[in-house]
Amino acid sequence: MNTTEHSPDSPFDVVILGAGLGIYALTRAFHEEYGVVSTVVSVNPPEPMRRSITCTPHVLPESTEEARLEALRELAAARPADRSALLLCNSDGDVEFIARNVEELSALYTFRFPDHATVEELSDKAEFARICTEHGIATPATEILDFRGGQRPSLPELPFDYPVVAKPAQSHPHRIISMPGKQKIYFLSSPAELDDLIARLHGAGFENRFVVQELIPGDDTSMRSITAYRDGTGMVTLMCGAQVLLEEHTPDALGRPAAMITMDLPEQFAQARAILEASDYRGFANFDIKVDPRDGSQRFLEVNPRMGRNNYYVTGGGANIARFLVEDALHGRSIAPVVGVQEILYSILPLPLLLRYVTDPERRRWVRSVARRGTVNPWDYPREGLWMRAYARAVALNHVRKFLKHYPRPTETGF
Repeated sequence: MNTTEHSPDSPFDVVILGAGLGIYALTRAFHEEYGVVSTVVSVNPPEPMRRSITCTPHVLPESTEEARLEALRELAAARPADRSALLLCNSDGDVEFIARNVEELSALYTFRFPDHATVEELSDKAEFARICTEHGIATPATEILDFRGGQRPSLPELPFDYPVVAKPAQSHPHRIISMPGKQKIYFLSSPAELDDLIARLHGAGFENRFVVQELIPGDDTSMRSITAYRDGTGMVTLMCGAQVLLEEHTPDALGRPAAMITMDLPEQFAQARAILEASDYRGFANFDIKVDPRDGSQRFLEVNPRMGRNNYYVTGGGANIARFLVEDALHGRSIAPVVGVQEILYSILPLPLLLRYVTDPERRRWVRSVARRGTVNPWDYPREGLWMRAYARAVALNHVRKFLKHYPRPTETGF
């Protein structure tokens, strides 16, 4: 998309759509690296973002597409004509919003996202599974349920056993519906449970595709994360990996990593690179992978067309995530590629809570060893002052309550 070159010394603005942990982590990265105070465009930014030294909220009156466009126009009009501005976001819906409005927004802002066709293809879990199969990359066995056109799909005969995992092929159509028992991901133990989910989705007016996948055994520690960046010239300048230790387990956040340790994943880096190059991808991408304990294979689950909510594990590991975008999109430079970062523990949880769910003795020793060198928590930014440290602790303690309610003890499957 927009590739205008600017002087390395030119001041610039940063405008970010959204709020919450993933957005704050981005504002912190830009503040650490460049001293920039980002403008955060959101309907209801949380209190930490209203008080933060890293950002200034621009509050939307409503969450419509036109309200966001009007806010971005206003911010652009108020900016000096010779001052550039980066536009970022960190949700699938906002990436799609930018892709739909690329012609207008690219005249006002500098950004680096894949084009609309690529976003549509890769963010669709059904299409992603097809692409992986074409490139010989292992994925879970997948069955597609098609609700498009208002149809109610019949209960399928699955070529794999229950329990199964079910999730929307694209997150936005599912996020905007209202139905009882709605969750981010569904774990179903029988045909009757799948049939009930089909009925509820149809009754709620869901009109997209749902994927039903073979459940790969293993708890949260079987998950891996990769964050990558492919610049405007087609060079992959970032490949950073991590092993997930524990994910969140509330219905609306199920599957979001809450604690990880950075690590190199050479084979998976090569596979992720192949996917990016095959689709001529541009910008940040975040891959979810799961290790199959039955044969040690690593199954790619999905790719998100953004840097991911937990992007601070990259910055905390020594590769500030803001620099890849600034050097590429603003300065027109391909920086020396970064493959892997230093080993750190990234966590928004109290260490005793984390260790409660890491049951393997060798892995527990590893976590303790890495934690002794320091834990990186995106909320705990020393330059914010004591109030933010107190907030980070409050968030951590609130997770204790959530885990005791939704995932009171560790299980072999993670649910």
